[in-house]
Amino acid sequence: MMVKRLLDRILPPRSGAPASRSRPKLFLDHRPELIYAIGDVHGCHPLLLKMERSIIRDGATVAGEKWIVLLGDYIDRGPASAAVLDHLLSHAPDGFRRICLAGNHEDLMLSYLDDPDPGHFWLGLGGRDTLRSYGIGDMTERRSMKARLEHQVPSQHVDFLRTAPSLLSVPGYTFVHGGIRPGIPLAQQVDQDLLWLRPDLDSARAARADFVTVHGHTPIRNVELNAGRINIDTGAYATGILSCVRIDRDNTVTKLSVS
Repeated sequence: MMVKRLLDRILPPRSGAPASRSRPKLFLDHRPELIYAIGDVHGCHPLLLKMERSIIRDGATVAGEKWIVLLGDYIDRGPASAAVLDHLLSHAPDGFRRICLAGNHEDLMLSYLDDPDPGHFWLGLGGRDTLRSYGIGDMTERRSMKARLEHQVPSQHVDFLRTAPSLLSVPGYTFVHGGIRPGIPLAQQVDQDLLWLRPDLDSARAARADFVTVHGHTPIRNVELNAGRINIDTGAYATGILSCVRIDRDNTVTKLSVS
């Protein structure tokens, strides 16, 4: 019951989501030897660094191409969103490619940056924590806040938020932040769904024989390995646990967590 109350408290409402801007989708016809998919970071910079060190150790004995795929929601709620984005903009660890997908919180922040309304939906979902990570406190006048945001939020961060893909598809697996709309081809999926859908809305009908969906967005107690779907969001900012799955070329899936 305590865990349920915690998850109910940290889940954002399903209504009121802003319309997602158009984002690229990545369709790749090959897979590396290993894929490490990391769940929602939410401003937990030390946990992200610890997870990458664990991944580096884990992959050290495997030759060939290796990817780190992050599933979005890098910002908000935790204390170090700006540091998380700085890290994701740095070079990937030696021997790895890093792919960063967009989450709904990235879209929310962009919406606020475009129009810093003091009553904006984002502020109540951890946006104030993100502003503090840039050294910005609450301000109520839009024009002065707009100028301060432009001065203190690096343009590289804004570009990263705007250009992050909404979907990565490889043979056998599709990676998104939120979920896949049933009955719609991947190329026609809309960003609003990819970033905001939750498994209780679509999981029963969305499982497909041709790929497994790997997602975050909906906090859970432990990594879920379901038929056709893997959820790896273990609520890092609230639980202190950041989770990941390792996917081998033979489709073996291994859970990794740091705390």
